[in-house]
Amino acid sequence: MSRYQRSIASGSGYPRWSPAVRILIITCIVVFALQTFEEISGGRTLTRTFGLVPALVTQSFFLWQLVTYIFLHGGAFHILFNMLGLWMFGSDLERLWGFRKFTTFFFVCGIGAGIVTVLVSPSSPVATIGASGALYGILLAFGMLFPNRIIIFIIFPLRAKYFVLIMGGLAFYSSLAANGNGIANIAHLGGMLFGLLYLKGGRVMPEFRWRYEKWQRQRLRRKFDVYYNEKHRKDNDHWRN
Repeated sequence: MSRYQRSIASGSGYPRWSPAVRILIITCIVVFALQTFEEISGGRTLTRTFGLVPALVTQSFFLWQLVTYIFLHGGAFHILFNMLGLWMFGSDLERLWGFRKFTTFFFVCGIGAGIVTVLVSPSSPVATIGASGALYGILLAFGMLFPNRIIIFIIFPLRAKYFVLIMGGLAFYSSLAANGNGIANIAHLGGMLFGLLYLKGGRVMPEFRWRYEKWQRQRLRRKFDVYYNEKHRKDNDHWRN
């Protein structure tokens, strides 16, 4: 194991909890406990109010749902899978990026996944819940930044870059299938898309800014040339008189 790998892993070989990952996991667990208690009591107000219901976002402007749906989950396996992935892949990213950048990336992917869900089904009355969209964005980032890290997929060891391709391919195929098994695969792809845009933004924005400033300089130069030529013409007319 390399020095870098030793620095990010615990003595058991698993990644240590990083601060933002710990806060996000604890928050999701607390909210899931509240959901479970409410469902036992016969209610579903939390899911209806804070889950992502596209019809409520587009028609009643429940914009907070684009954030709050991330922390709700639909069952024990759902939250277990998401929190396990957040811990395993998010901890390394946070240690590399820091608390603020990782947290920003998490919410960019989660909110982006919600936006894509609303755009695809703006009138849907069905609530989407879960951190899966944010998690798929984290998976994408992990595969891009640690492409050769070995991941055990079921029983097969795979490099991270291939694991991400498989997960993205499965989400894409499931989104095209007639029956998505209740999984918001569009949100998964949306999280990956916004994650990619965020990661590439660091390269794209400086190039865009440079081209915009160049266009501004050329525009000012053309204005100056027009002004200068006009003034020069008037001066010549004056001397001719």
